[in-house]
Amino acid sequence: MSPEREDKFRRVVSQRQLNLTVILENVHDPHNIGAVMRTCDAIGVAEIYVLYTDEQLTEETLAIGTRASSGAKKWVDVHLFTSVADCFAAVKKKYDFIFSTHLAEDAKSLYDLDLSQSVALLFGNERDGVSEESLSYSDGNFIIPQMGMVQSLNISVACAVTLYESLRQRQRKGYYDGQGPFAETDQDMLYEKYYSLHEQKVLDKKASKQGLDF
Repeated sequence: MSPEREDKFRRVVSQRQLNLTVILENVHDPHNIGAVMRTCDAIGVAEIYVLYTDEQLTEETLAIGTRASSGAKKWVDVHLFTSVADCFAAVKKKYDFIFSTHLAEDAKSLYDLDLSQSVALLFGNERDGVSEESLSYSDGNFIIPQMGMVQSLNISVACAVTLYESLRQRQRKGYYDGQGPFAETDQDMLYEKYYSLHEQKVLDKKASKQGLDF
């Protein structure tokens, strides 16, 4: 690995927000999944959770979405669940709060949330939103303020708006400057993972070239 590449890996790992994640419930359009993954990588989210309870959705939907992620799949882990209970049990082991995009009487504005804490952001599908079962695990609901005639945003757009508000709050606290509440051991493990992925890519290229030469 070149020194420049190593420096980039270490910079990216140091800016990963290890206490921030996204949960996508029954998102039908795989290209929306891909777009969400690209945004997650861009603002430093290291993993997302994909929950499929709709029988029409399969792992192929997720596979198409990850292929549409323009390379972000390699750097953002995707955890797939088909059980609501199992999904949220896994999330709650690692994150303190779950906030869901849901229009309810108690819903807060996105800009009134503290997104610098350990939090998972829950987004429902394009048609039905977040299910009642998943909402039972939520610690609060939020909405994105909208001033237009059509009070609706594409799921990937809504996710991007929310994540960039998270970035803004976290930048103000210095989380992207090494002041975040993240264990060095976790960052070291993430660096080793990225390094291994890079080395495997190099080996695959060499093997492919040798095969062509042969």
